[in-house]
Amino acid sequence: MVDRGASAPSVPDDWPAHPDPILALNRMGSFDWDLDTGLFHMDAQAHEVFDLRPDEYDGNPETLAVRVPRPEAHRLDGLVAQAMKDGSENYGTYFRIRRRDGMLRWTHTQGYIRRDETGRPRRIIGIVRDATQEFEEIEACQDQTAQDEVRRRQTNVVQLTTAALAHARTVQDVIDVLKDTHGLTHLGATSLVMGLVEAGRIRLIAEGPAGSFVPGTGVTRIDEPYPMGEVVRTLAPRFIESPEEFAESYPILWPHITDLNITSAAYLPLIAQAKPIGAMGLLYSDRRGFSSDERNVLVALGSSIAQSLQRAMFYEQEKDLATGLQQAMLPRTIPSVPGADIAVRYRAGSTAGSLGRDIGGDWYDLIPLPGGRIGAVIGDVQGHDTHAAAVMGQLRIVLRAYAAEGHTPATVMARASVFLHELDTDRFATCLYAEADLSTGVVQVVRAGHIDPLIRQTDGTCRRIAVEGGLPLGLSAEFGRLEYPVGTIELDPGHTLLLCTDGLIEQPGADLDDGMQTLVAMIKTGPDDVRDLADLLIDVAEERGGDDDVALLLLRRRSLDTPQSGGRLQQHVAPGDPEALTQARHMIRAAVLAWGARERADEIELVADELITNALMHTEGSAVVTLRVLTATDRRLRVDVEDSSSALPRRRDAGESGVSGRGLLLVDLLTDVWGVEARGGGKCVWCEFVVGERS
Repeated sequence: MVDRGASAPSVPDDWPAHPDPILALNRMGSFDWDLDTGLFHMDAQAHEVFDLRPDEYDGNPETLAVRVPRPEAHRLDGLVAQAMKDGSENYGTYFRIRRRDGMLRWTHTQGYIRRDETGRPRRIIGIVRDATQEFEEIEACQDQTAQDEVRRRQTNVVQLTTAALAHARTVQDVIDVLKDTHGLTHLGATSLVMGLVEAGRIRLIAEGPAGSFVPGTGVTRIDEPYPMGEVVRTLAPRFIESPEEFAESYPILWPHITDLNITSAAYLPLIAQAKPIGAMGLLYSDRRGFSSDERNVLVALGSSIAQSLQRAMFYEQEKDLATGLQQAMLPRTIPSVPGADIAVRYRAGSTAGSLGRDIGGDWYDLIPLPGGRIGAVIGDVQGHDTHAAAVMGQLRIVLRAYAAEGHTPATVMARASVFLHELDTDRFATCLYAEADLSTGVVQVVRAGHIDPLIRQTDGTCRRIAVEGGLPLGLSAEFGRLEYPVGTIELDPGHTLLLCTDGLIEQPGADLDDGMQTLVAMIKTGPDDVRDLADLLIDVAEERGGDDDVALLLLRRRSLDTPQSGGRLQQHVAPGDPEALTQARHMIRAAVLAWGARERADEIELVADELITNALMHTEGSAVVTLRVLTATDRRLRVDVEDSSSALPRRRDAGESGVSGRGLLLVDLLTDVWGVEARGGGKCVWCEFVVGERS
């Protein structure tokens, strides 16, 4: 076996070492506090920590008051007393001392409480050490953590605000984002002021807290001594760090805002494309001064706000231009129509994030026609942009011109389609044209790819009127299908004709038929007055929103309070146009029935058809047929057929075949009186029928 003890090194006489040298090496001093006598013994290193010479300390803890500030002494005494009271074996804390040169130093102490068998504290043994460097490192770390948190929070606010500003479309949207609880208030600002640069002046658009508006500051010159004017002139931010600085720098403004308790403010120029477009002020009531990081964050935020504000200004300018164009294209006024109540409405669609799309090709029009008739138009050009509005304006004008010339509804629609096809555009349009004679209630309707009209009766019942239609304008000309069937509607007194575009019916995710049923139900329960009903329908469309325009036209035929002297209907019939002849027949029969002359309807239709046919066969031009009631008492109905030939009609024998020659015989047999009148370069063959009193 190996003798380990024989080879072991000798142990030093002073082992283990006394703790004093170890404490001294760590710059620690020791103390021994006798709680019974109150004596507080400190070694030499402890004296050095407290910056006391031995002759300056008498062992009484109160003597240390020359080095331990009163607040620190109270905190330290409270800590030790609590440790003794709650049975703790030790305690530790940092506290500050004031050295003889006046400098404050951080000190750390740790004590061990010795108790007797009853648990009563009798003695505290511990150490004290200079902890200034250690505490500064801790404090620096904490400050860095706090600064990092501040930067993170500020960066987060900038990101959130910038993201919110990305959705702001108008200047007011920008202001609302900044005033929102998730906006700049997270940076501690109490309120916001903002102004826009306009023609060398600043117009206030956000005035700060409620009731804080300063008279005379709504519009100010840039050279006036106000902070927003200063940052616009200098293109540099202005940070006001105290009320005193604010009062001294802006003596004109300060007296008006002293009640706002402003302690500091940051005014930022809003610069876009290298020029100032406005200025913004953040007012604070609970802080003074701005760190360099805070200033950098605010300047960066001001740049983001300026970009959003400029985008919003561009949008509003574009919208104003589009709205002006739209209003210029729509009729400026709607003529008053004897015998009818009219209401028209228009709502522009809106598409978020797209400039210039708050405008479209929807339109309405009301056209006075010869003989007291009225033409009602509703239409929709494809697209939602200024081009659609421009095409709509041109189409509205030519359609009005064709109707005013006296063409039949089908001809008006066909010619408008040819015009649109020949126009330098790829757009098409849907349209509905209704030509109404309010004295008879006869309405002729032509539909070009548009939705059907609706009729509301006096009891509120609403129904959709199915009208056979043709292709949309432009497409019918492109495909050579210019035939437009004409439907005839009888509009009784008190009934309302409703024409609209599909924006009033279509709903996201809903079937068009369901939308039509919803509209019918709404009209049924709506107010009787056409203006109130129009307001209701357009308000519902506004609440529903959507990116489609809405055009609406309501025509209500008034009740006949007094006997009418008669109505008047007129239609052109072109040669080689059998459809026009059919339409004329429909118009005549509907008018005769509406005027209460049912017993002679067949005779009147037959005679009118014969006169029109003769005009077309024996002349080279078109025929114009006019139907009217002459008097309200001894009621007579007159039919005029005009042509461009001066040759007078004459009776002829029918011949063996009996195919021709019977026309004037029928006229003479079936009418009460007839005749021929010269009309300029042509003539008019007329006839009258006594139809008696209207039942």
